Amino acid sequence: MQTIDRNGPASYRLRTLALVGLLLLAPFASAQDATRIEQQMTAEQFQAAGLDQLSPVQLSELNNWLNRTLDTETSKATMVAEERIAKQQRGLDDSRSREPVIAHLQGGFEGFREGRQYTLDNGQVWRQTDNASLVGVNLDGPEVTITPGLFGGVWYLRVEGYNTRAKVERVE
Repeated sequence: MQTIDRNGPASYRLRTLALVGLLLLAPFASAQDATRIEQQMTAEQFQAAGLDQLSPVQLSELNNWLNRTLDTETSKATMVAEERIAKQQRGLDDSRSREPVIAHLQGGFEGFREGRQYTLDNGQVWRQTDNASLVGVNLDGPEVTITPGLFGGVWYLRVEGYNTRAKVERVE
């Protein structure tokens, strides 16, 4: 059986692995317990990682670093989630996202007609609200682009290969 020297390279690797593990688990910790590493680990884990060898100042610095890292990663995750929600909500509300929606229509497309609904392969459903028309077209699952108008709340659907646009509103 090999003995681990707490001051040697194996101890350093063990502490490093413990810290990496903590960083990976940190997002799942409650806000109260996230302030001190001692509360995240059992006494046995804390000792096995060699963290009991740290001075109070070193332990405080480690806790401060972990909390800053947790705050930074939480902020990043929040921004990503907000962007994802804004993207999913495009056209349903007055969301911040003004990016176009590019998708394929499910099923056939037989032109524009007021009141017609268009279901996209991303699950969104849009209804035509103006009297734009495009006749003599029969396509199966064409690519469409839905872009916001210059003024809020207005969106236009265009079928790839055609210049005619129809004013639409998102219903799902």
